[in-house]
Amino acid sequence: MDILWWQVLLLTLYAGYQILDDIQFNIFGHPVFAGIISGLIMGDVTTGLIIGGGMQLTILGVGTFGGASRIDANSGTVLAVAFSVALGMNPQQALATLAVPVASLMIQTDILARFTNTFFAHRIDRKIEQMDYKGIERNYLYGAIPWALSRAIPVFLALVFGGSVVSKIVDYLNGDLKWLGDGLTVAGAVLPAVGFAILLRYLPLKKHYPYFILGFIITALMVTVFNGLSGLGTSVAGLDKNFTMSFSSLPMLAIAAIGFALAAMEYSRTSQSKVAPANNGGRQATDADDEGEIEDDEL
Repeated sequence: MDILWWQVLLLTLYAGYQILDDIQFNIFGHPVFAGIISGLIMGDVTTGLIIGGGMQLTILGVGTFGGASRIDANSGTVLAVAFSVALGMNPQQALATLAVPVASLMIQTDILARFTNTFFAHRIDRKIEQMDYKGIERNYLYGAIPWALSRAIPVFLALVFGGSVVSKIVDYLNGDLKWLGDGLTVAGAVLPAVGFAILLRYLPLKKHYPYFILGFIITALMVTVFNGLSGLGTSVAGLDKNFTMSFSSLPMLAIAAIGFALAAMEYSRTSQSKVAPANNGGRQATDADDEGEIEDDEL
């Protein structure tokens, strides 16, 4: 299957838009949305969700501080979904061989976009001195152009000229280097776990480890119980045609609700403990302030 011209156009336009959404509205500028939209354009939403969801989990603990550049997971997801569907790649293999490397390389175009925007920043400074408010607005909006092009151009070039290269790589990975291709597939499946590990490193896990253990046990128990009921219902339905009751698995929303309840309880408890009585001479207030300090496992 080839990537059609209209698919290249739509994917390029989305690649340019997603970075603007990421720095402005932050609604559709996430890998999971990039996977869904790319999957819709390519005609395989399942593959888009697998790659987009995997990439979203991989960067869970990755953030930008002080304007620092980070890997462009969205562009990596767009290209991985496009080539995975077009060439029939295993989604996990596409995640490891395309999504992550491309996302890392796009750091350079991110830096280039930031560098180019200084041109418009200096023009805005001159417009401020001239009290040219319309000029200030125009140059502010012009700054969106380098951001969009920094993603749209590399994605466009990769989609148009990179198909043959990716096709050869896939053939090698599934042929002479099958052992490497299988290893990269396994690595792609493990990447979300790496994202969770990075996230846990920055969470105050040492302070709240009882909730972490409790949440893990509740999730494991609920999944086991609901899976058992579902299997039992399927077996009974096979023996008795009059048995029409269906058993559904535990939705992730229910697990999230349990976590939210525990988080609300902990927040309520810590908020009350930090309220210092007025007749204690400020001693409790000092202790409460100390409790709120960031510890080493929260950095």
